[in-house]
Amino acid sequence: MISRERKSSVNEKGILMKRGVNILLTLSITTLWLVAASAPAFPPPPPAPGEFHLQAESPQFWNLVDHNAKLSVVGTGFGFTEGPVWDQAGFLYVSDEITNKIYRLHSNGKQEEVIALGDPDGNTFDRQHRLIDCASVLRAIIEVTPDGKYKILADRYQGKKFNSPNDVIVGPDGALYFTDPTLDLVAGEKQETLFQGVYRLDAKGRVQLLTKDLSQPNGLAFSPDGRQFYVDDSEQRNIRVYDVGPDGTVRNGRIFGEEPGGKGDGVPDGIKVDNNGNLFVTGPKGIWVWDAKGNHLGTIIMPEQPANMNWGDKDYRTLYITATTSVYRLEMKTQGFVPYR
Repeated sequence: MISRERKSSVNEKGILMKRGVNILLTLSITTLWLVAASAPAFPPPPPAPGEFHLQAESPQFWNLVDHNAKLSVVGTGFGFTEGPVWDQAGFLYVSDEITNKIYRLHSNGKQEEVIALGDPDGNTFDRQHRLIDCASVLRAIIEVTPDGKYKILADRYQGKKFNSPNDVIVGPDGALYFTDPTLDLVAGEKQETLFQGVYRLDAKGRVQLLTKDLSQPNGLAFSPDGRQFYVDDSEQRNIRVYDVGPDGTVRNGRIFGEEPGGKGDGVPDGIKVDNNGNLFVTGPKGIWVWDAKGNHLGTIIMPEQPANMNWGDKDYRTLYITATTSVYRLEMKTQGFVPYR
């Protein structure tokens, strides 16, 4: 959660987002990154000294994850990881916002470059199994094509450029839903929309504003039945929930949960849900787990601050977690809800 030179506008706003990585720590482990990245046959150990553990707030937490669950490293040595998407071919797509590339990450830690473009962020598959990316520097929602190129699907609302699209999901109607904060607005470029919106993009390329009542909208998800729509606000450090109308509009926005924390602790970012409607939301120290009624069940404390996660493996009972310089794997007892399956 740290802004580099190209994200100086984020630093100026003082928002402790997914770029708020401890720079001194990063420098101190550079050598370890280089050694780890060269390992040919197996995933290297995590570079950060933090400790993984499971912190339950309710007995229900243990229905979702085993007491003895082990966290493993899939790959490390990245600049800042985001947007994991599991492909049934047996690899992950992962964005690196520092190297400005999207990779295929294999189980042995091997990284294959898919495309290089400025500040790729959240990713998803759509119903046609196209890889969709939030391209912050392009200020657009794009399709990444199999030949390593891209196609812009939308980059404006009512003739005005988006700010810096951040995360994207597929809705129950097959449309794409995405957030557009100013968190990655390129330094020196002008904000044209004058608000930070949440949008719906349909198959015909029409862009619909759903809400503009969040300060810095970031992660988003639908409940498995499609009746609830969750969006977190990284500046306000909370999660909001909306009722979804039959036409895809949202209404009755209200606070679902709060994720307070200290400076540098991390903020609400990526959101995923399981088939029972439980929410997994990145936040201070790790991943906060909530039931569908807004009760905080517990926290998955991570060795590095996570920005996002997604379900993977054959049965979608594994969380793949993008956390700063690394990608982690955690087997769960619950099955993930994957809208593009």
